[in-house]
Order: sequence, then C-alpha cells, then structure tokens
Amino acid sequence: MGFVTRRVPVGHPDFGKAFPCTCQHNAIENRRLAQLRARSNLDIVADKTFKSFHLDGRHLSEQNQLTILRRCYGEALEYAENPNGQYPWILFHGNYGSGKTHLAVAIANHRLEQSDPVLFMTVPDLLDHLRATYGPASNIQYDDLFERVRNAPLLVLDDLGTESATPWAQEKLFQLINHRYLHKLSTVITTNVDLDRLDPRIRSRLLDQNLTIQVSMDLPDYRQAGKIILEQSIFDNLQLYSDMRFDTFDFRQNTLPEKERRNLWEAHQFAHSYAENPHDWLLFTGQRGCGKTHLAAAIANHRQAMGQDVIIVMVPDLLDYLRATFSPTSDVTFSRRFYEIREIPLLILDDLNLSNASPWAREKIHQLVNHRYLAKLPTVFTTTQSFEELDPLLHSRLSDTQHCTIFAILAPDYRGGYIPRSRSR
Repeated sequence: MGFVTRRVPVGHPDFGKAFPCTCQHNAIENRRLAQLRARSNLDIVADKTFKSFHLDGRHLSEQNQLTILRRCYGEALEYAENPNGQYPWILFHGNYGSGKTHLAVAIANHRLEQSDPVLFMTVPDLLDHLRATYGPASNIQYDDLFERVRNAPLLVLDDLGTESATPWAQEKLFQLINHRYLHKLSTVITTNVDLDRLDPRIRSRLLDQNLTIQVSMDLPDYRQAGKIILEQSIFDNLQLYSDMRFDTFDFRQNTLPEKERRNLWEAHQFAHSYAENPHDWLLFTGQRGCGKTHLAAAIANHRQAMGQDVIIVMVPDLLDYLRATFSPTSDVTFSRRFYEIREIPLLILDDLNLSNASPWAREKIHQLVNHRYLAKLPTVFTTTQSFEELDPLLHSRLSDTQHCTIFAILAPDYRGGYIPRSRSR
C-alpha cells in the first residue's frame, strides 16, 4: 500500500518495480530524517535551529554586543551552507550561555535537513561512551564506536576542555582530533575554557588558520538576562570602599599650600564629572595616600547607586582571583571569571604596578587592558608609578590622549600630613 509501478515498456530497467507513491514522499522523508536524527544524537536538541536563535538582543545591554551576536550568527549560517568548503572546521569560543552550543547544533540540524549524516557529542559523554565499551555488558566494541566518531562526515564536539584531563582521555581526544585534522573532515567544536589550558597538540590544530574558522562569542550569559554575575567576594569589594564618596572627600584646606589644594579640588571635580557620564579611560597618578583611591572609589559608589555594575579591585587581588581558578576546588573556570571581569561595564583597577609581576600576571593584565582598550569600555586606573615608569604596553595604551585622560595628583600622603617648606629646608 502506498507503492505504484511505472508504465514503461517490457525490458525497461524499471519495468515491474514498485516505487513509493508521490503521496507518500513526505512520510518517507520524515521517517528517514527521524532515523538520521536518532543516529546523530540530536533528538534532545532538535529545537535549537537558526530560526529559534534570538537575534533581537533582548539579553544584551550594549550595541557592540548585538553586533558580535549577529556576526557570530552569520558565520555559523555561512558555514552550515557549506561545511566542506575551504575551512572545514569551525570553533566557537565563549562564555557560558553565550549561544555557542545553540549555533553549533543549529549547524548540525541544518545539515540534517539536507539529509546529511551528522553526529553530535559532548566531549565528556563521548569519553564515557568510549570507556564503557571496555565493560563486559557493552553491546558495541571500542573500535566500532571510535571509528564511527572519528569518520563522521560532520562531527559536533560540544564542551571541549570540560572533560577530566586524564592521560587516557587526552590521548583519545588527540587521536580523534588529529585524524579529522589530517583528513580535513568537517568538524564543529565549542569550548568555554581558556585555549591555553588545552593540550598543546590539540590547540595547535584548532588554531590552524588554514583549516579553522574561529568564532569568538564575547557575550554575557543570556540565562542571566545580561546581568554580569561574579563570585560574591569580588563584587563585595565595593563595600570596603563604601565610605569613600564624593561628599566625604577631605580637601585638606588647612594643611596644604594653595597649589596642592587647587589640584586636589580639580581632581575631585574631574572625578565627579566622569562619574556622571563614564566614557573612555581615566588614570590617577600620585603617591600613596594622596586621595586617588578615594576618588576612584567615589566614582564606583556613584555609578553603583545609579544601578550600574561596577568592579573596583586592587591589581594584586585581581591576579589572586584569577589564579584561584586553577585550584581543583574552584567551581568556576578561568575563562569564565576572566570574561566577566573584562566585560564589566565599569572596571576600576587600583594600584596598577607590574614592575615585579610574573610573566603570567603581566600577560593577563595586558590581555585585560588591551581588550577594554579595543572595546572602548570605561576603565579607571590608579598608580603610584610615574607615567614613564609604567609597563610599556600600558604606557602605550594610556598614552592615547583621545581615549585616556591622565590626572596627576600633587598632594602628599594625607596620613603623613604636610611638612611646611621652611621646615623641610
């Protein structure tokens, strides 16, 4: 039932053969797609398509984030149209909830609609399946499963880097990725970890510019509706500065000479003006205790009172926060914490000084500062170093007078008072 024969002469290759009736084409196609979907592990993510991907930016707070979202969507869609083109690999790298898995699965579902075989696997699940093949109750041999995965015409590997990094797991992943690399097999990969933490052999293949399209999804977690969430400890830093407001600033009218008093008043006025409309960068220089941290904290308190997310943190403490992610007990990855800090709407880095920093610490501050410079994110710095003593990269970025204002506070340490000129002589 549902089959017909064609009216062709005797001797024709189709004579006497049964063919599906045209009325059954849709049903047959749906069954075939269902079979492909079942083999592809895409049943539970069938709803993640390009049509269901939100491009309206409701969870984004800034125009540049919406631009990034649309660019990532466009690159994913272009790849989905031709995954066997010049660049057979595409790597989505970004924060939790940025949409990278949705786009990766949308590619798979798009190819499935074109009747192409696809295989979707999260990396930890893949390794668990491979381990399970060694068990006596397994109904599939290790070689059969591994062969199916490494030769899949289109393979989607989700959450690379979240697996347990045992020597066995690293070796299997390298074998899989190296095979697909050498044979240039279409592969979609997502990860939220810092690429520097991946196996160097895998990282070098992922970053091959002749093979891979790299899609950086520098976007906030859409599940948090655009609000940046950090560990409570770093957000609570502002409570330590709660008494440092514009109305509590000490102008030291009775202890400073006219030049320093006027300079301090101008610094206060400038900081208050910046707090009303933070844009670009502001650097306060001066010796310890001159009032620069108070003014920077006053900006932070002013902006928080207006509902803006702010982080104020001393640079040494910031580096400690980042290092803590490498602890086995950490419940947050370095990539996630670093992303959240660098994307905060207003960042205040107190006590900027890299003169004794390790190469790792220097590199991370460079990355943070360079990103906020290119993204034009409001940032306030304080330092006890002279401008000429600053780290070369920081000096270069802060020298951009169209992007950064430098205010040198001349007042001495208020905790030590002011020594009259006659006495100092």
